[in-house]
Amino acid sequence: MNKSPASFIDNTLLRADATDKSIRRLCREALDFGFVSVCVPPVHVPLAVDILSGSAVAVGSVVGFPLGYVTPASKAFEAEKLLQAGADEIDMVINIYFALEKRFGEIGREIRQVVDASAGALVKVILECCYLENQTKEVLTKLAIEAGASFVKTSTGFGPGGATLEDVRLLVRAAAGRAGVKAAGGIRSWKNCHTFLEAGATRIGTSNGTAIMKEWQGEMD
Repeated sequence: MNKSPASFIDNTLLRADATDKSIRRLCREALDFGFVSVCVPPVHVPLAVDILSGSAVAVGSVVGFPLGYVTPASKAFEAEKLLQAGADEIDMVINIYFALEKRFGEIGREIRQVVDASAGALVKVILECCYLENQTKEVLTKLAIEAGASFVKTSTGFGPGGATLEDVRLLVRAAAGRAGVKAAGGIRSWKNCHTFLEAGATRIGTSNGTAIMKEWQGEMD
């Protein structure tokens, strides 16, 4: 792969112990390598916006994260406040309980509420695939697209399982080009990243963006 993987990477730091110093480093890495975005905790959005202002790097943050079981109104409120703080992209966690109970109509409505509250910003819907059967993943992908989401995403990175090739291929088939697929959770090397891109992922969420880029650069030399 000759094209830089940076154009697919959301450089991510969502740990509870994230500090101003670590967010500044994350943003500097994004500027240095040309990552498509950073994904930071809501409290750090203003700092990231300030650092990245005027650059091509988008600022993303999370809604209903990481467990997804807050109310739809709460998720919509979070999204609205993030946009007011300057965020460009929203990664929302669905209500996994609704998914397990196959209450799909309620999931579709909550995604629509977040999309509407996001006022045109790019919305990625986190399915947390490790909890779900394949048919449910397919249904949820189609629901997310119908509700106006731009991406479906495999995982939060905080659940018992992260991205798998099987899940990425399934989501790519279900999306059928109508939405992007973000692979996230446990992607730590260029070899791993490349495999997911080959499988059809159009975004990679990783906290190891710099290591991935250095491995890729070494391969190109």
